[in-house]
Amino acid sequence: MSFETFFSQRYLKAKRRQGYISIITGISILGIMIGVMALIIVLAVMNGFREDLLKKILGVNSHLLILSYKGGIKNTEAVIKKALKVDGVLAATPFIYSQVMVKNAGNISGAILRGLDPATAGSVINIDSMIKGGSLTVLKETETGPQGIILGSELSKQIGALPGDTVTVVSPIGKLTPLGRVANEAKFRVQALFESGMYEYDSSMVCLSLADAQDFLSLGDEVTGIELKVRDIDESDKIGEIIQDKLGSPYWTKDWKVMNRSLFSALKLEKVTMFIILIMIVLVGALNIISSLVMLVMEKTRDIAILRTMGASSKSIMSIFIFQGLFVGLIGTALGLLSGSFLCYLLARYKFIKLPPDVYYIATLPVRMEWFDVATIAIAAVVISFLATIYPSWQASKLNPVEALRYE
Repeated sequence: MSFETFFSQRYLKAKRRQGYISIITGISILGIMIGVMALIIVLAVMNGFREDLLKKILGVNSHLLILSYKGGIKNTEAVIKKALKVDGVLAATPFIYSQVMVKNAGNISGAILRGLDPATAGSVINIDSMIKGGSLTVLKETETGPQGIILGSELSKQIGALPGDTVTVVSPIGKLTPLGRVANEAKFRVQALFESGMYEYDSSMVCLSLADAQDFLSLGDEVTGIELKVRDIDESDKIGEIIQDKLGSPYWTKDWKVMNRSLFSALKLEKVTMFIILIMIVLVGALNIISSLVMLVMEKTRDIAILRTMGASSKSIMSIFIFQGLFVGLIGTALGLLSGSFLCYLLARYKFIKLPPDVYYIATLPVRMEWFDVATIAIAAVVISFLATIYPSWQASKLNPVEALRYE
């Protein structure tokens, strides 16, 4: 142990003639601890919220879409085969999107019709886990009676339709007859409800089998596009570019980042903003470090003068007070990391903070700690503590021992 470290620890532990210096040091540790703890908890909750939101969005939507500038894709099998040959693509399924209206017992609501292939859709999207009491297999064709349909849970409340009821689906596109274009409508039996936890989907989406959707919309063998599942969702945009180059015109791709760009950009901006706001608490602790060190230098003027006369360099004097300030910062940071991590563990395990599910789409506060965030917080707190020690330590190193001992 160097004598600079020895003296800095001795000064930190020693009793003060002025007791308020120790109080300010304690407040400095407490301020840094609270700032680090708050940062860890808030960022962990925001990471958990983002992960939960992403899981729900990608449960209903795929990682990557293949679309056509011509409006639809007819040679579906050929496009799927080419896409599956691209490294990183795990599964593919065709889909149909169209705007419709749903009627039941005098109630009517706009909706998004989604045609899915029951055989392959489950390998691309995680919608089966969201269907109450069933799966996509309930959409398979029946020989008698209306074909099956799955309604969003909120949409079923709006039109008063439950499993077993028959609803009427109306397409605004209509169909061409000798008497002109008339509205196209058909009856379907509600086989199940799905609940994704996202009000936007639950209140506006209905699902049909791909064959029923093609028949209802008179599309023949045409589909709106192809959904893909990729191995690494963070690489979805790069995989999309490879597929687009391989397929050529008129095909183009769109990944989940583009489809939800505004939402996740807002979450990222909010995370950065909260980091900047909460780091101010650490700055308050750092200001207290400056105050305590300035007063300690005033108290230890005689000791500094004696050390200088004994041969200690100004650099060594500066190091003593820098080390002392760093010890305060490290102690506060360590306590903040421990308390923040422990509280995150309690929140994740016991989920004692409940949220109203009718307001939020989640019932409990989600928590997910990321070690990169923890490391960033720790480094930021230590750096701020170090910067706070520079000015008072520099002032101590400039002290003239002759002037300091003149009136002793």
